[in-house]
Amino acid sequence: MTPVAVNVAPEANLKTDGKVFNPFYSPSIGDDGDGTYQFAEYKPSFPKISWEPLTELEVTERGLSADPSKQNLVKAAQKVRHLTPAIGTEILGVDLRQLSDAQKDELALLVAERGVVCAWPVILFTKEVIKALLIVFREQEINIHEQLDLARYFGPLHKHATTPIPRNGLEEVHVVYNDSSRRPDPAAFSKLELWHSDVSYEIQPPGVTSLKILTGPEVGGDTLWTSGYALYSSLSPGLQTYLEGLTALHSAVAQAEGARAAGLHVRRQEIETVHPVVRVHPATGWKSVYVNPGFTRRIIGVPKAESDAILTFLFHQISNNPDHQVRFHWEPNSIAIWDNRVVTHSATFDFWPATRHALRATPHGEKPTSVADYEKQTGKKAKDRQLDICEQQGIKVEQPAAAKTRGYND
Repeated sequence: MTPVAVNVAPEANLKTDGKVFNPFYSPSIGDDGDGTYQFAEYKPSFPKISWEPLTELEVTERGLSADPSKQNLVKAAQKVRHLTPAIGTEILGVDLRQLSDAQKDELALLVAERGVVCAWPVILFTKEVIKALLIVFREQEINIHEQLDLARYFGPLHKHATTPIPRNGLEEVHVVYNDSSRRPDPAAFSKLELWHSDVSYEIQPPGVTSLKILTGPEVGGDTLWTSGYALYSSLSPGLQTYLEGLTALHSAVAQAEGARAAGLHVRRQEIETVHPVVRVHPATGWKSVYVNPGFTRRIIGVPKAESDAILTFLFHQISNNPDHQVRFHWEPNSIAIWDNRVVTHSATFDFWPATRHALRATPHGEKPTSVADYEKQTGKKAKDRQLDICEQQGIKVEQPAAAKTRGYND
């Protein structure tokens, strides 16, 4: 392979006076200057406009209206493939532009169950498929206007205060963009802190979120998601109960400060919001751990040492446990739809100097609901996803009386 020569501007890594800026909090302002780029109108821009603080919004949970069998969606699909037992489903044979309202409701429920769904225009649904958190679709011709229309069905659209919008001025579009003009600096960030749930500091963080790739590297640039349901299910009953009674502070401060450090205008004043550490999804009734390294700063009402220990443990479970994760390699026209309420995600920065360019549409969800509030408001008992699935399948699960030493066979 012929080596690729890349000129990197001195400011490419956002270093000023010896300070190194974290690329997770300081958006890329680089541009390789390619005037022939096909998607130039969707390159990043940072307009100096200001928005009022967000207030509570009415959101309709579409998954509650879905047929649990998802027959409308099933009949339209050619094949469905689970990516892992805990999270992730690929759907083939579905055109996202053609979904009926009933199919959109069922998609919302499927995403709530499986966390992330990736779709192709070809799938075969089996009973197993009805349990996905990410759903992935490939070869989707849906354009950004149609993507926004689909997203609006699930809730009012979020406008990000610091990250770029497209040059064409679509304020409700979040641009993900990196090219050869900015090389990631490993001195600026750790891989653990890149794991996040989008803008979890908002009063009503996002729900059913979609990201479509426009340009991506042939190799690398993958996205990983991890299941908050699976993390909750993996904990001991005592720790589950303890965490259900806690709340945590989620902060936009670092992201706002990172934008200002990069010389960018912050379009909405940063906020900090307290959310339950364990939230319940309104459509599934399943409990999910809701903290993330990117934005969660501390547990409320406990000593700092205790807060640090709890969050460090949970953050490492998010980043280190492969049993809870799925990894997706993007191809042109791939689109992933995930439920931001019950998954955490991260991207790999292994593709420089290639270009990676994607557009995100981000509807607000409801205010995160604690276990106690969910049970009080609905009269239903919030459930552990894994135990609920086992019960549905007639499998009895008993807690081990004591830990037993065992090995692995690979």
